[in-house]
Amino acid sequence: MAPLSDLMGIAEDLADQFLRVTKRFLPHVAHLCLISTFLEDGIRMWFQWNDQRDYISNSWHCGAFFGILFVLVNMIGQIGGCVLVLTRKFVPYACCGLFSLIVMQTVAYNILWDLKFIMRSLALGGGLLLLLAEFRSEGKTMFAGVPTMGTTSPRQYMQLGGRVLLVLMFMTLLHFSLNALMILQDIVGTTLIILVAVGFKTKLAALTLVIWLFVLNVIQNPFWQVPVYRPLHDFLKYDFFQTMSVIGGLLLVVALGPGGVSMDEHKKKW
Repeated sequence: MAPLSDLMGIAEDLADQFLRVTKRFLPHVAHLCLISTFLEDGIRMWFQWNDQRDYISNSWHCGAFFGILFVLVNMIGQIGGCVLVLTRKFVPYACCGLFSLIVMQTVAYNILWDLKFIMRSLALGGGLLLLLAEFRSEGKTMFAGVPTMGTTSPRQYMQLGGRVLLVLMFMTLLHFSLNALMILQDIVGTTLIILVAVGFKTKLAALTLVIWLFVLNVIQNPFWQVPVYRPLHDFLKYDFFQTMSVIGGLLLVVALGPGGVSMDEHKKKW
């Protein structure tokens, strides 16, 4: 146990040193990563205007007008929401708008029953919830009038909800294979996502997940290696930026900590 404890201590010291060096710009990197999938999708709406319009109008038999309206709302809503987040203007409204677009796309593209997509969409929602918690002022709250228990604020419940939703991304990466390497990856990954969800050793676990997820993302979604004209290019690109958004949410966890509803916070009271 002693060597393991020493190893954990060294890892936590390295994580703390990383945070001290990066604390000024880490939140900005987190924001950029978090909104990357919305920014990419909004730009894609422009370049694939006709394809997206035709898909919606043909799938829903709603005519070209509503197809154009759908593409326009998605393009302006996503790019506009990203600009508001990056400029720190009306962030709560931007988060609510981006979450509404996630729901709208889930219904419009007929992927409501695709479990993997739903889990990844919820993970994106978790990132937006963490972003909303970060920008929420303790004095001004959209939950005004809602009673709180003790000193726990609604912001801390947002952080808890955001952490729990973020780990859904990793549930889609588990292999459940008899291969020894896959079993090891599943065990390590499951342990880390549980630690993040309950808020124990949170910053270290979240930072480890960031590194692990980034490596898996580069290996599994190399869209730059696929010709643009192939449908696989768009699929890999979409998955790549979705994963980058979840990485952004985890970086917010690293930068801000787990919040009051966590084992790390309760340990301070023991």
